[in-house]
Amino acid sequence: MIDPDGYRPNVGIILSNQEGELLWARRLGQNAWQFPQGGIRTDETPEEALFRELHEEVGLSPLHVEIIGATRGWLRYRLPDRYIRRHSRPLCIGQKQVWFLLRLLGEEADVRLNATDHPEFDDWRWVDYWRPLHEVVPFKRGVYKRALRELAPLLFPGGAPPLPRNRHRFATRARR
Repeated sequence: MIDPDGYRPNVGIILSNQEGELLWARRLGQNAWQFPQGGIRTDETPEEALFRELHEEVGLSPLHVEIIGATRGWLRYRLPDRYIRRHSRPLCIGQKQVWFLLRLLGEEADVRLNATDHPEFDDWRWVDYWRPLHEVVPFKRGVYKRALRELAPLLFPGGAPPLPRNRHRFATRARR
């Protein structure tokens, strides 16, 4: 489903652990890392799409997580011209996303990237809150920044960690 402006409705998933670190997943067969995300079907609410995508991409069910919050509205990004399929109808020029912030209630072992026959990721790790801004593909960076800024107060009521200017100051923690 593409809206009249050419944007595909989508959900973005920011999954945190108890320490405020975020799940960061590597796309299958690529050196590209991102948050789980996926399209909203015409018969789904954003929350229904969230839970379907959560299972398809990282193998978690609603019992494994709690929803902390969501962005107030759609956050949009435009695809670079090289990714726009000019001969497709309707023409999709980008995505509009509702971002959900979740907390993992289950165990790290509950995360399964092979929960379906068509996995999208082949590895994952916990990262500092702002690290994704420095590692995501550039055309998604603005949406990631808006989502993380809007949702940070929900995860860090006393104040979010400062945004490091140097990308090498981020910590990555291996899974337990």
